Amino acid sequence: MDIGTEKLIGRKDGAIGWMIFNNPERRNAVSTEMWQAIPGVLEAFEADPEIRVVVYKGAGDKAFVSGADISQFEDVRANREANEVYSARSAMANRSMSRIAKPSIAMIKGYCIGGGLAVALTCDLRICSDDSRFAIPAARLGLGYGYDGLKTLTDVVGPAFAKEILFTARQFSAEEALRIGLVNRVVPAAELEATVRDYAAMIGRNAPLTVKAAKMAVREALKDPDRRQLDEVAKAVDACFESVDYAEGRKAFMEKRDPVFQGR
Repeated sequence: MDIGTEKLIGRKDGAIGWMIFNNPERRNAVSTEMWQAIPGVLEAFEADPEIRVVVYKGAGDKAFVSGADISQFEDVRANREANEVYSARSAMANRSMSRIAKPSIAMIKGYCIGGGLAVALTCDLRICSDDSRFAIPAARLGLGYGYDGLKTLTDVVGPAFAKEILFTARQFSAEEALRIGLVNRVVPAAELEATVRDYAAMIGRNAPLTVKAAKMAVREALKDPDRRQLDEVAKAVDACFESVDYAEGRKAFMEKRDPVFQGR
């Protein structure tokens, strides 16, 4: 059974929670209603122990997400005050995507532009089709990009490529995106979903507490040293060693079989 809204769909499929940007007539541009729906969908995925991996995708075959829905800007971003309200909604959605404890994958086909690239950058892995295109066209619109979003981009591709992406506002091909570290893998369009499902299955078979602790540690490593919550990382690592899954992993290794992890 689907959750969310008509244009932002949450769908459970075995161990995968799919979050689908369903606005294909506008190349999956994100409306204010879609931003508002994201936290609720991810909270439901986070609370479901059967879901091991969350995958973001765009409906149709033209775009992952082509950015924010500019057709709404005249109303929702017409001035500084209106923009503050809009920004608060999109910031809450981005925090939800960035803070989800479960591993996430962006399945990118077609255009991944502006706010769409910001969505993809909140994911742990980005796998794209060979016909995908990436850009942040803020400099062509006169928009300002805040520190948090730019830091995330810089952490992924480094300062030189972050500047090139922002200063030129040009589109990058899938091959360029792979070369600069913007994506993890590029595959033929016909193989994209199968590849993502394979990756999700590989991750889903592993110990959830171990994956969670690793994700937490990497996230803290990217923070400024005085903001790192290393005690929380230590607790997550301790939880792994105290878990039923750790005992199962050792037993499965000795018995030369695949382990069956429960996430506890």
